[in-house]
Amino acid sequence: MPIPTPVRRTARPATASVVRAATPGRRRLAGALATLLAALTLLPAAPAAAQDKVVFATNWKAQAAHGGFYQALADGTYKKLGLDVEIRQGGPQVNNRPLLPAGRIDFLMTGNLLHTFDNVRNGVPTVVVAAMFQKDPQVLLAHPGQYESWNDLKKAPVILIAKDGQFSFWQWMKQDGFRDEQLRPYTYNSAPFLANKRSVQQGYAVAEPISIEKAAGFAPRLFLLADHGWSTYSTTIETRPELVKTRPDLVRRFVEGSIIGWVNYLHGQRAAADALIRKENPEVTQEELDQGVAKLKALGIVDSGDARTLGIGAIDPARVKDFHDKMVRAGLFKAGEVDLSRVHTTEFVNKAVGVDLRRTLTGNAN
Repeated sequence: MPIPTPVRRTARPATASVVRAATPGRRRLAGALATLLAALTLLPAAPAAAQDKVVFATNWKAQAAHGGFYQALADGTYKKLGLDVEIRQGGPQVNNRPLLPAGRIDFLMTGNLLHTFDNVRNGVPTVVVAAMFQKDPQVLLAHPGQYESWNDLKKAPVILIAKDGQFSFWQWMKQDGFRDEQLRPYTYNSAPFLANKRSVQQGYAVAEPISIEKAAGFAPRLFLLADHGWSTYSTTIETRPELVKTRPDLVRRFVEGSIIGWVNYLHGQRAAADALIRKENPEVTQEELDQGVAKLKALGIVDSGDARTLGIGAIDPARVKDFHDKMVRAGLFKAGEVDLSRVHTTEFVNKAVGVDLRRTLTGNAN
C-alpha cells in the first residue's frame, strides 16, 4: 500500500486584496472556502485499489522446491497482480492440511495427487487448480557402481522406505516386481544406507542426495520414480471449490503469479527469493539452494513435458486418470470411489502462461 499523499489544491486561493474588496457575505464565503481548502490538504489521497489478502501454506520448511512461490513474493509478481500473499511454511510439527477445508488458509501446496484422491474419497472440499511439478521428486538412492538400472534395484537386499512411502509408492512398486522381503523402515536418518553399500534408500531429489553428498563425500545414484511410471503430478496447488466458484479471478491471479514466479526462479534472478527462503528457514544454506535448483533443472521436475508448451502448472486429465488407475491396481483405492471430476480443474492452467518469458530468459525456443 503506497504512503498516502495530500490532495493537491486544484484552484488558486483568494488573495488578501480580493478578500478586502469583497462584500461581507463574500468575505464569509471566501473564509469558508479557505478553511475547506486547508482541511482538504490534511486528508489522504484516495487509496489505490486494495490488495486481496491471500494465505498460502506449504507442506514443509522453505527450500528450493518452494522457490517459485517465494520468487513471486520477493520480486513483486503477486503484488502486481493485486495480491497481498502470506506464505506459511510447514514443517515436522506443522500440519497445514486441515486449515484449507476449514477456511483458515486460501491455498495449500500438497505433495502429490494421492492427497487429493483421499480428500475426494472422504468428502473433504478441496480441488487441485495447478500442478507446479510435472514430475514427483521422489527418488530411490543407491551407492555408485552398485545398481545400473531400475530393474537392478529389484535385486537389492535392503530398501529403506518411510512409513508414508510404504503405504503409497511402495505398493505401486510391488506391482512392478519389488518384494516386501526387501523392505526396511526409513527414519529420515541415512546412516543405515551409508553403512551398507548394497542398500537402497528413498529420498527427495532436492534433499537427501544433497545432504548425503555433503556428509559422506559421494553423490548417490538417483532413480527418479517419475521416469519409471510413477505418473503423479507433484507440488500441486489446492483450494476450496467454493473459492473457485465465487472468486475465480482471485484463483487465476494466484496461479498465474505462481507460474511466473517459477519461471523467474529457475531462469532469472533469484537472489531476493533465496534470501527470503533463508530468512524463513535459517537451516538451509545458499549452497543447498543452488544445488536444489540444479537438481530441479537437471531432472526436469518443473518445466518438462507439457509445461514447455502449456506452461508450468499444466494438468492433463488423461494423466490424472492414468495415475488413479495405477493406484487402484496397487490397492490404494477401490474402483469408483474417487470422482475424478472433483479432483482437479484446468480452468486456470494450460494457457501457456510464462512460456514466452522462459524463451526470453533462456534464449531457447524449445
